[in-house]
Amino acid sequence: MSVTAAATDEQGTAGDPTAVPAARLADLVGDRADGWDRAGVLPVDLLRGLGADGLLCAEVPVEHGGLGWTSLANGGFTAHTGGLCSSLRSVQTSQGMAAWTVQRLGERAQRAEYLRRLTGGELAAVGFSEPHAGSDLAAMSTTIRQDGDSVVVDGHKVWVTAAAYADLVVVFGRYSEGGGAAVVVPVGSPGVRVERVADPLGCRAAGHAEVFLDSVRVPSSAVLGAGAGLGLLVASALAYGRKSVAWGCVGILRACRDAAVRHAATREQFGKPLAEHQLVARHLAELVTGAHVATLLCEHASRCWDSGSPESVISTLLAKNESARLAARGAAAAVQVLASAGARDGHVVARAFRDAKLMEIIEGSTEMCQVLLAEHAVRALG
Repeated sequence: MSVTAAATDEQGTAGDPTAVPAARLADLVGDRADGWDRAGVLPVDLLRGLGADGLLCAEVPVEHGGLGWTSLANGGFTAHTGGLCSSLRSVQTSQGMAAWTVQRLGERAQRAEYLRRLTGGELAAVGFSEPHAGSDLAAMSTTIRQDGDSVVVDGHKVWVTAAAYADLVVVFGRYSEGGGAAVVVPVGSPGVRVERVADPLGCRAAGHAEVFLDSVRVPSSAVLGAGAGLGLLVASALAYGRKSVAWGCVGILRACRDAAVRHAATREQFGKPLAEHQLVARHLAELVTGAHVATLLCEHASRCWDSGSPESVISTLLAKNESARLAARGAAAAVQVLASAGARDGHVVARAFRDAKLMEIIEGSTEMCQVLLAEHAVRALG
């Protein structure tokens, strides 16, 4: 399959604006994802180049230096990235979340400044979780305290994707004037310390890190959404992240499907290709089905997003929950089909097996997604 076809697989059409960038990305990644995964590091010049081309947050409007892609177009590109390298896709998700937070919560001047920076080569991370506030973000203890024409930020964020590469971190916390806020913190500010997470299970090169903020002073103009409910602020950013992760899982599923089908069609046992053995064929059928179902769910979520439908929140939650679940199950099936051929560190299906498991945890665990889906069902009947 050509890289252009891969970029539009199951969702693209002729004239898709993502086709050329997708082909270029495939050339840039090539067979390097294995090495990046082993080393636990992505090339920063690659990230900055993609950022400067607007490809890390492609939904940013053209007026702010972005590509102005729809959620559907950007979703297809995100799936393509996810099929090549989930660590790179994770950075893409992080940058997109930061940009979306600025778009949603920022005032005009803030949007003009920060979005131009995010489409100009600077890299960003978003800090939610803390040592005692994971799924229960209401337990967040990070504070953003007004002090004259500045704010002072104190807190400790954990598992901040892309923080090891970031120039800016969008930090969520409690605002001293009441409610919550997000604040854009330059990583080079006095009092900021970034420590990489050692040996993460999945997305090893995504730059996961802990961010320590000790009396970090930044201008008040860096505060976004001051005084709004903390839950509402976080939900806005998480919605984008969930959508992006869901599309990334589509990419994982497609990569696993293709690897498993290629192997099963050429590897012979007991006098015939593996694909002709019924129990192996069942794995292949489930991978094909999983990739298709996840694609349809993500397409629906992105169409709701693009149209401003009130169903966008629940459709995004559903897409994230099911795509992550299908990716984890599909990656396990792919490893089973390839057996020892895929059971080595760095192989595409071995990476997918670890990466997909992480997708069931980040941006809302499977259990939290299920709770929220159940609550929505009960409210809909009431």
